[in-house]
Amino acid sequence: MRLSLSRGVSGALIALVTVLTTALAAGCSAKDGPGSTEAGAAGRADAAKRPAAVWDTTPASLAALGDSITRAFDACGILTDCPDLSWATGSRRSVESVATRLLDKPASKSWNLAASGAKMHDLPAQAKKAVERRPQQVTILMGANDACAKSTDRMTPVAEYRRDFSAALKTLDRELPKAQVFVASVPDLMRLWDVGRQNALGRQIWKLGLCPSMLSDAQSMSTAARERRLTVRERVMAYNDVLRQECARLQRCRYDGGTVFDYRFTQKELSPWDWFHPSTEGQAKLAGLVYAAAFGPGAVGR
Repeated sequence: MRLSLSRGVSGALIALVTVLTTALAAGCSAKDGPGSTEAGAAGRADAAKRPAAVWDTTPASLAALGDSITRAFDACGILTDCPDLSWATGSRRSVESVATRLLDKPASKSWNLAASGAKMHDLPAQAKKAVERRPQQVTILMGANDACAKSTDRMTPVAEYRRDFSAALKTLDRELPKAQVFVASVPDLMRLWDVGRQNALGRQIWKLGLCPSMLSDAQSMSTAARERRLTVRERVMAYNDVLRQECARLQRCRYDGGTVFDYRFTQKELSPWDWFHPSTEGQAKLAGLVYAAAFGPGAVGR
């Protein structure tokens, strides 16, 4: 969910992190944020109603589509992708990615086709790249950047989000009819705000333009600020409804039932470089959540 930053802002971010990290402690304990919503329950209900279908829990290859979350942006350093720490395809033991849990040869049988900064309109092109690899399993985690706009009126409209997601699924269904698709819900950005705002350095980083629709004026509790954050959260919930509905149209697609959205990330699971993206611990948690939802004993839809 990386927001594109100018070279000057990037330099300022690096300088700010370097100076403030030595002056500020990052040890605030995380408070409980907003609770889970009807979206998760609806996703699980849809999964329960879906006709039984064969779902392979041991696919032999995997392609991961998405944005900076799947690229593990800021998990190992400032303003950099860290794909070896990715929840989906990472090779580090500290993460235990979905690929390493599933595949005998993850290095040669998994492909991270996500791109930092990507929005849902980029997913159809990523789907075409996946077709070239012929994976048996595809994972999708996409949508945070669509909500992380300069203002709420510039967030991706739900209709456009649906159009592009549907187009990507149709490409995968048409070109890879035997492949499975697992779709993770968009994280609760309001929860990330509630946790990250407790860190003084994080609040300074956010002022440089990270997800302003949610993170600007991080400490403000004015009516306008509250309404803005709720508007973003409602848009994320609407995106997740789209993911659930469109995935349910395909026999070989599974939605996580709101698992990622409902998870209450803690401060240690946020990047120490921006207090918004997942840290190594956060990537490991995502890997466990997705693997359990897709392939575990109580997997969604099985």
